[in-house]
Amino acid sequence: MTSLLAGLANPINALLTALALLTGGYVVSWSRLEKGPSLGAMGVGWLTNFLDQLGIGSFATTTSLFRAFKMVPDRIIPGTLNVGHTLPTVVEALVTVAIIPVDTLTLFSMIAASVLGAWLGAGIVAKWPKRKVQIGMGCALLVAATLFFMTAMHLFPGGGEALGVRGVRLVAAVAGNFMLGALMSLGIGLYAPCMILISLLGMSPRSAYPIMMGSCAFLMPVGSVKFIKERAYSLPVAMGLAIGGIPGVLVAAYIIKSIPIEYVRWLVIVVVLYTALTMLYSAFTESRSRD
Repeated sequence: MTSLLAGLANPINALLTALALLTGGYVVSWSRLEKGPSLGAMGVGWLTNFLDQLGIGSFATTTSLFRAFKMVPDRIIPGTLNVGHTLPTVVEALVTVAIIPVDTLTLFSMIAASVLGAWLGAGIVAKWPKRKVQIGMGCALLVAATLFFMTAMHLFPGGGEALGVRGVRLVAAVAGNFMLGALMSLGIGLYAPCMILISLLGMSPRSAYPIMMGSCAFLMPVGSVKFIKERAYSLPVAMGLAIGGIPGVLVAAYIIKSIPIEYVRWLVIVVVLYTALTMLYSAFTESRSRD
């Protein structure tokens, strides 16, 4: 008992314990559901979370595959992304938060801000009509394609060596992650913009991994509750993403040691840009056909 209490006194161990409890409640809520997972979504979950663990991201790639194979109606794509990718993202966080050093005050503050942003953002997006979701996600995907392009061209700021920030920079970090948490509800991933934010603040880019993965692991179960409550997601597809995504993360983290990631990134840019344009085209053409 003494060793257990001593372990929990460590802030990182306490954070991981809280994450495990939050995830346990999330899994219990799913265990009461009767519908089975989509086999196609399991394949999508494996591939997109494999790429997510390598730093590509999962939201934009999953959206592209959803639309290419007509797996999910546009209106419920944001909810399906958030609900389905929650458990694989928790696994990513457990892999990175425990082993990569970062200042605990900065980590805890940015995670809390992202959770609050996701809670407020999901409550709004879950009630949006189809056309508004299409326009919002189309714009979000254009932003994602831009960030992928910046990554491929090495246009990110270099960052520094700091593991945390204080004062005005901490306020900026919290405000920035709050906005990124809210944008997660629209289907724009947090990883790339969070990496930029961390670098602009002068922190080590390596320290971005526990912050961005920890943020997503906490905010996604919280934000998903809103989508589940409004039934603004596909249950079989979300379950497929979760079941397929967890082994995808583990393969990328522990088995794959080398992959030509630059080629993959350029392919993702083309696919995401195409998806963004077709989604915006659908939103405006369908609107004109009703007028």
